[in-house]
This record gives sequence, C-alpha cells and structure tokens, in this order.
Amino acid sequence: MKRRDFITLLGGAVAALSSRVHAQQLAMPIIGWLYLGSEDPSIRHALEGFRSGLAELGYAEGKNIRLLYRYADGHADRLSALTIELVSLGAMVIVTAGTTTIRAAHDAAPNVPIVTWGGANPLFMGWARTLARPGGMITGVFEINANSKKFELLKQVQPQATTFGYLMNATNPGNPLWREVVNDAARALHINLEIIEVKEPSEFADAFDRMRSLGVQGVGINLDPVFASNAAMIAELALRDKLPSVFDNADFVAAGGLFAFTNDYAYLARRSASYVDQILKGAAPGDLAMEQGNVYKLLVNLKTAKELGITIPPSVLARADEVLE
Repeated sequence: MKRRDFITLLGGAVAALSSRVHAQQLAMPIIGWLYLGSEDPSIRHALEGFRSGLAELGYAEGKNIRLLYRYADGHADRLSALTIELVSLGAMVIVTAGTTTIRAAHDAAPNVPIVTWGGANPLFMGWARTLARPGGMITGVFEINANSKKFELLKQVQPQATTFGYLMNATNPGNPLWREVVNDAARALHINLEIIEVKEPSEFADAFDRMRSLGVQGVGINLDPVFASNAAMIAELALRDKLPSVFDNADFVAAGGLFAFTNDYAYLARRSASYVDQILKGAAPGDLAMEQGNVYKLLVNLKTAKELGITIPPSVLARADEVLE
C-alpha cells in the first residue's frame, strides 16, 4: 500500500471513530448541575453524594451519562442565563438546591424537570399541590426547617440572653417562610429577635456592626448558598464581636463558628439521584412524591467556646456528631 493511500485510509478511520464517539456522547442523557454559590468544599460534599447515588444506580459519568456543571458564584442574576445555557446544551434534567435557584431555573425553563436536594417547603412556595403528587415539573428532596433548633442551641449557652440576631439573604424568595418560622421560634423561647437582611457579602461587616449596636447576644444564620460560600467570613465576624453563632454549614464550624446544625446534604443529594433515574426512564416529575430531609448533624467548636468564655453544656456535647477541640 502506498504511503498516501495509507494516510488517507487512516484519516478515514479516525474520522469514523470520532463520529461514533460524538454520536455516543449525544446519545448519553445530559444532566445539568446548577448552584447559586461557588464550587467550594460546602458544595463538593453534596456533589460527591449525588455522583455516588448515580453510581449505585448504574450510571458512570462520561460512559452512560454526562454531567454539566454551572455555578453562579453568588450572583442570582446569572441563574436564568446559566439555566438556558444548560438546556441549550441538551440538559434533560436540572439538579439544584436552594429556593432562589429553584425558582430561577423553573422560571427560565418551565418545561424542564427540576430535581432538588434542598430548599424551602414546596407547598409554601407553590411548587407542589401535594408532597405525594407534586403535579408540576419540580420534585426531589427538600429540608425540614431547623431554625428553631438554632435558637435552642444559642439559648443553652446563653441562658440569660434576651436578644438574638438572625442574618438573612434579602433576595431569597423563601424569606416569608423563614421569617414566620424564626419569629415563632423566638417567641417560644421568650427572646427578642433582630432580623438583618443583606444582599451580598460586602454587606456582612455592616450587618454585624448593626447587630452589635442592637445588643444582640447570639446570632443565627439562615441557610443560603451565598452564605455557605462565605461561611469563613461570617464565622470571623461572629468571633470578632464575641457572638455565639450557629449556621447550617459544617465549614462554618471549621472556620471558627460555634455551632453547625446541618442537614446531611451529601445524603440528600444522593437521594436526588433516584429522581433523576426515574425521570430518565420516563417518569413525569409531577408523579414522583417529594421527600422531607431530616437527617441532621450537630457540630461544636470547643476552641471557639473557650475564646468566647462560654461553657457548652454536657447535654449538648452528648448530642454532638462532631466536636472540634
């Protein structure tokens, strides 16, 4: 065979192989992973859980399923465009968490199934007719709010406290629900509650200055992806102001926060994989019953407690899943 003929034959074979690989990739179901925050440790645990759930169901990334990842880095105004981009690239399902992201994704692509692994009560948000049969394009796992537990923890280490602060993201559409929950919890503990809302991390320092001026004696932080991506900054400010603090984020405690009372998001994300599997097999999202996530972990930072000059009651330590010393 002449060299020129061999090169021509080889080129044809490579082109044919490339065409087959491209066809196989197109044949793979494409799943979009969308998140308001950044690609940081707080989200990687959940992502690992989701991938683990897919593997248990027989999916191997790059072999029989493709995952496309998009992060808004805390900018809620980017979510719609990122959703549209994922859909334009062939995403058949959007997997996400967080009330802000769920709403933005659904508004941008109302006919695309959305599987959640965390967010506000879907009944309150109007995303489901019933938990057993949501009836729309949103399904998955959502969280049972644990805000009342946050204040109980703060009260146990500050039994004489009369005023707590609560930090919220002003742009979170779940705020009406969260406000109702935290105000009920505060009344049950006979404490005053100062709710401070911020729109972006640059406002955190001013928010803590305001809480200090209001005489706040402990602070809870509402679960929000923007806050999760800036857990270290919030923990540092709470320490600066000598405030016992509690958040739904394990990284918060590692960064110096006093408590984390957090859902097991790796578990919730792993559970969400089963919804993706059923939808890929033809199930309508509105027919898949939604689950309530209630697997919580309590983390305590004893070093921070020492710096704050407070004692963690033995009853709290006995309940802790992890204690940092």
